[in-house]
Amino acid sequence: MKRVEIYTDGACSYNPGPGGWGAVLLYQGHEKQMSGFCDNTTNNRMELLAVIKGLQELKEKCSVLLYSDSAYVVNAYDKKWIDEWSKNAWHTMGKKEVKNVDLWQELFILSKKHDITWIKVKGHSDNKYNNICDKLAREEIEKHQKNKEEKND
Repeated sequence: MKRVEIYTDGACSYNPGPGGWGAVLLYQGHEKQMSGFCDNTTNNRMELLAVIKGLQELKEKCSVLLYSDSAYVVNAYDKKWIDEWSKNAWHTMGKKEVKNVDLWQELFILSKKHDITWIKVKGHSDNKYNNICDKLAREEIEKHQKNKEEKND
């Protein structure tokens, strides 16, 4: 089974507001950088979307080391929250609908296709690839805000 490393990060100006996501995939010395933008979103949605977009790039079952600075994402798997949510029709133990349910459901399906080890990294520190992902996400926001300003001139 191929072993792939995926680093992800999401960012949002204001919350909610314009958001970006970034992902870096590493495989046998190759590096692929990806990023995207959403106009009106939240930081948590961008964190989830970064993971989803990274996993969508994998064309076959892989052993994945997935690095994220989002406790929201990593804890959902490490603490088995996502398994409970799926068993409870996507509701929390307190009977409330899980926030961002559309993205959690998509990630749940994608994650079943791979053998994923979820690794929490410290954000905005010395992790090279997490910093690259953060930069990619923020550049998406800046680029779209700049384009929006130019259109309004």
